[in-house]
Amino acid sequence: MARILAFDFGKKRTGIAVTDELQIIASGLTTVDTSLIFTFLKEYLSNENVELFVVGEPKQMNNTASESEALILKFIAKLTELFPKTPIKRVDERFTSKMAFQTMIDSGLSKGKRKNKALVDQISATIILQTYLNQL
Repeated sequence: MARILAFDFGKKRTGIAVTDELQIIASGLTTVDTSLIFTFLKEYLSNENVELFVVGEPKQMNNTASESEALILKFIAKLTELFPKTPIKRVDERFTSKMAFQTMIDSGLSKGKRKNKALVDQISATIILQTYLNQL
C-alpha cells in the first residue's frame, strides 16, 4: 500500500498530514508556506509512494462553501495538473482548527506553543486525514 497525504490549505500556510504505508495512522508531517507547496510536493513524491490526496473542504454552518473555497479549488486544479494519476478526496473541515487547538490544550502544550499557527495547521491536517480514515 501507499501513503495518503492530507492538506489543510491556507492562503499563507498549508498543514500536511500523512498516513503510514498501511494507512492505519494519521500523523502530522509538516506545515509549508503555501507559495512553496508544489516544490515541497514534487520533492516528497519523488521519495514516497502516495496513492491519494485528501483536501479539507471548508463549509459554513449552513453547509455552503466558505470564502476560502475559491483558493482551494485553484490548489486542487494545480494538484490535478501536476499529479494527474493521484486521485483527490474532499473532507469537511469545519471545526478542525478549534479541535486542533483543543488537542494542543489537552496534550499540555504551553500557551506559547499553542500560539504556533503552523502547528495548528499541521494538527488540523491530521484531523482531516483521520476523519477520512474513519469514514473508510
